[in-house]
Amino acid sequence: MKKLQKNEGFTLIELLIVVAIIGIIAAIAVPGLLRARQSGNEASAIGSVRAVNSGETAFASSCGGGGFAQSNADLAKAPAGGAPFISPDLEKADVAATAKSGYTIDVNDNADAGNRDVLASANTCNVAAAASRAMYHVRADPVSRGQTGTRSFGSDHRGTIYFDNTAAIANPIPAALATFIQ
Repeated sequence: MKKLQKNEGFTLIELLIVVAIIGIIAAIAVPGLLRARQSGNEASAIGSVRAVNSGETAFASSCGGGGFAQSNADLAKAPAGGAPFISPDLEKADVAATAKSGYTIDVNDNADAGNRDVLASANTCNVAAAASRAMYHVRADPVSRGQTGTRSFGSDHRGTIYFDNTAAIANPIPAALATFIQ
């Protein structure tokens, strides 16, 4: 009697074809996923700039005597018995700027020649590190341009959010900069 031999399973060629198909599908999908991540990071950066603008408005009206805070840390410092003006994810007291979702969010003094002190730091309701001033500047730059995001965003005391596809938003924001979001 002759025994029948069963050959079950896949051949090496069949397995290589499946691996090649998976590789092709991955090569098509990965760039789309990276673009989606960049878009998400950019949306987060815009939201962060809006949050800083809102925090600056609240600071000016309730704490700074009509003047604006000059750093992330000053906005994150809560007044006695109150809440901070920005969320903790936008504050980092040990460095000038805060990295969030692939973007560096930086609140600083506006370099406009007309900027001036409004209220001494000791007189602000949260005893800020710097005096409140008539203007501020905030910008959001990709940590790694082209990978974490492609556009830079910026705003100031006017509240308009500007963007640039190639470089950081200048301080002060040039009057001729016409690429704005809101």
